Formats: sequence, C-alpha cells, structure tokens
Amino acid sequence: MNHNKLNANKNNNKAVHGGWNFDNTYARLPESFYARLNPVPVRDPNMVLFNRALAESLGLNAQFLEGDEGLAEFSGNRIPENAEPIAMAYAGHQFGSFTMLGDGRVLLLGEHVTPDGQRFDIQLKGSGQTPFSRRGDGRAALGPMLREYIISEAMHALGIPTTRSLAAVTTGEPVFRETTLPGAILTRVAASHIRVGTFEYVANLDEKESIKILAHYTLNRHYPHLKAHENPCLALFKTVTERQAFLVARWQHVGFIHGVMNTDNMSLCGETIDYGPCAFMDVYDPSTVFSSIDHHGRYAYGNQPRMAQWNLARFAETLLPVLHADQNQAIDLAKEVLASFPEKFQAFWLAGMRAKLGLFNDEADDLPLIDSLLSCMHRNHADYTSTFRDLSLEILPDKPLFRDQNFIEWHKKWQERMARQPESMNVSRELMLSSNPAVIPRNHRVEEALEEAVERGDLTKARELLQVLSDPYAESPLHLKYSSVPETSAGAYQTFCGT
Repeated sequence: MNHNKLNANKNNNKAVHGGWNFDNTYARLPESFYARLNPVPVRDPNMVLFNRALAESLGLNAQFLEGDEGLAEFSGNRIPENAEPIAMAYAGHQFGSFTMLGDGRVLLLGEHVTPDGQRFDIQLKGSGQTPFSRRGDGRAALGPMLREYIISEAMHALGIPTTRSLAAVTTGEPVFRETTLPGAILTRVAASHIRVGTFEYVANLDEKESIKILAHYTLNRHYPHLKAHENPCLALFKTVTERQAFLVARWQHVGFIHGVMNTDNMSLCGETIDYGPCAFMDVYDPSTVFSSIDHHGRYAYGNQPRMAQWNLARFAETLLPVLHADQNQAIDLAKEVLASFPEKFQAFWLAGMRAKLGLFNDEADDLPLIDSLLSCMHRNHADYTSTFRDLSLEILPDKPLFRDQNFIEWHKKWQERMARQPESMNVSRELMLSSNPAVIPRNHRVEEALEEAVERGDLTKARELLQVLSDPYAESPLHLKYSSVPETSAGAYQTFCGT
C-alpha cells in the first residue's frame, strides 16, 4: 500500500473541508472526567465575527469556515469530522466556597493538532444543556460572548497568555436573563481547559489513582520535559506556580481585573481563561472591583496576587497523595513551593514595571521608586494606562498628577535613575513605548460596541475596536479615539457573569 499517496489524499480531503485535525486525548481519560454528548442544534445561526488570522495560524481552511459549512460547525448544528464532543467535569472554590461544577453550557469538540504539531482545545460556549448545567439553560447571550471575543483578542495582542476566540455566531433564538437577549455561541481556542478545579473534582472522587492519571496527563500535555524529574508532580506544582505568578504580574502591568478568580478559572497551562465580569482599570486604585457579585472585593485589582496564591494552595491539597507517600512530607514540600510564590510574583512584577519606566538594569531602590509613582497616581486619581503612555511619549499634559509636587520630585529621581544606566534615553523610550499600550479595551468603548451589536445588530463598532486592539502599542488617529479616558469616573461601572 502506498502510504504517501494515502497521506496526500488525506491532506487534499482536509483542504476541501475545514482543515480540522482532531486527536482527542482527553476523551480517552476515565469516563468520570467528563460526559459525552453533542451540542443542541440551533434554529437560525448567523456568523457575526470570524477570526481569519487565528484560523490560518491553526492551519485551518479559513475560506471554508467562513461559509455555510463552517457556520454549521460553529453553531453546533454539525459535528466536525473526528470531533468527540464532551462536557468536562470540574469543581471549584467560588468566592471561597467549594462546589462541584462542570461545563454547564460548554462542549469541548476535541483537540486540533496544527501542521507544526501544536495541540489546541476547540470549545463551543453556549452550545446547550449538559449534565452539569444545574438548572441553567446551557445557552449564552450575545453580549458576554462578544465581550470575551474582544477582550481575549486584546489580551493576546498585549502579549498576555490567554485563550482566544475563533468565531462568534448568533443562534436565532432568545435567551432569558433579566431581559430577553439574542443567543450566541463562541468558539474558544485554548492550549487546554485543565484547571485547578479539574484536580479538585478528581480529588473529591477520593481516588488516588485518578489524581495520578490526571497529573501525568497534564505533564504529558503541557510539561513533558518535567517527566524526567525526580519528583514529576512536585515539578508540575512548581512550574504551575511560576506560570501563575507570571500571568498575574502581566495582568497587573496593564490594569486588568479578572473579576472571578475562582479555582475553576485558573488554567494549569498558564492562560487567562473565562472573561466573565472582567474589565480594565481606568483610574489607578488597588481596591478597584467591577464584578457585580464581588461584594467584598475578594478579587479586587490589588488582591489578585494573593488570590492566585490561595488558589494554588487548593491545587497543592489535591496533589498531596502524589507528592510523597508520607503526608507530612508531602505537606512540607507543598508549603515550600507555596511560600515561593510572593517572591516569584514580585520578580515578574518588578521586571515589567521596570520596563514600563524604561529601566534595563536592577537597582535596590527601584521598588520604592515605583511605589512612589503609584502612590502619586492613587492620590491624584490618575488614569493608569494614559499616565504610563504620557511618560513614554515625554508628554506631561496639564493634569493634576503632573502638577503635584510629590510627582515633580519623583520625576527628577526617575530621570536621575535612567541617567545611571548605560542605555541611552532614546533606547529607554523605545522600551517604554513597547511596554505601555496606547489603547486597552476601555470599558466605555467595549460597552458602546456591545450595545450596538445587541440592541441594533450592528457589529461596526465591535469590528473597529478589534482592529484597534490588535495593535495596542501603535499611534494613529483611530488609536487616539479609542485611547481617550472616559469623562465620568469608572467607579460605578459594573460587569456581570452572563449566566
């Protein structure tokens, strides 16, 4: 048999279709980890957004997927060839309280392997009820799906690890929340959807062998180089801890507030996942909270590092049986790794803040220098993003912050600090311009785009916003429009989960 000919025919067949190359390893894990079922078909799907650049980077046939056949797949009306839809089981500490959960309105179609061997989960969000729906309708409204599409793509352009959005379709069916809203389905792309909550679910089954299976699957999927380690599961915990420290530091650098940092929303591959009540901070204030359900500020901007460490402690608890045969020694190993989180976070955060201020080398007084600026910003209600961009451009417009005597003294110390490093001032400015975005998804601009789409079915503003956010460090007239600070305070702004 001519295998080369077979492969060629297979490739030609894929070129005619969507180009999917599914190899579904998670669906071969124990049946207790998920439930098998198909999406619930929808009445009248319509494509509203399609991410051609992402499709092409995945080795997919973008032209095919933009048409009726792709629409059928993105709406759940047709299952792509070799897909094995499953709803993943997981648990989670939601605002500190443990709950058994699972994909209540989401189905994992399968794992697409790109031509260069990368593996990505392809997931439909809003695809109908599952065994984990807990009285929910399994559907999603257009507004929250567009929010996730816009902000996840913005995060990608900012260089922050994130799930991404491949397509958004309307279903032609209403969903019922506080009001009646147009239904939608989002196609989400992720390195995987294994979460701290996945381990919590399996640990709750009280089966050590299941934890071992999941831990080794995670190692094989994301960290195969750690399998040769003397204690691979401990190495996994260390690596996940470091990735979370890096991720949350990057959130802090751009003023991003996740809003619902429950353990079921902490991905073990280190990506930002679940863009429910998220938002970007305008005025700098560490206590900023936007989520309508975060009544006590548990997931406020300034609390995000501490809550990441709290989530990691819950992950450690699930790993104890596979860290060491002796539980006391397992606890000691886990505590040592957990204790390293603040130092790891501080190192990542400081490195990013130095870049935002054009600093290439390290000096002992850098932390007080940075804290002094942030204190000035807080007292003067300064906008976080525009302040750093103004400093990058050497533009100090007539704002209360820049007239503050404390800031004037700080500015002098900062100039002296930059003068002590070997790099030129021009090189420092280049570093700052590449570290301080000109545009972020301003909350008022996101809301404008969502309102136009939901109320009038007009995606013009959403598409324009996506175009601007795809190049966040650029300067242009269009960027200037979207970089403007809202006239009113963002303090009263609220976001919602969408369920």
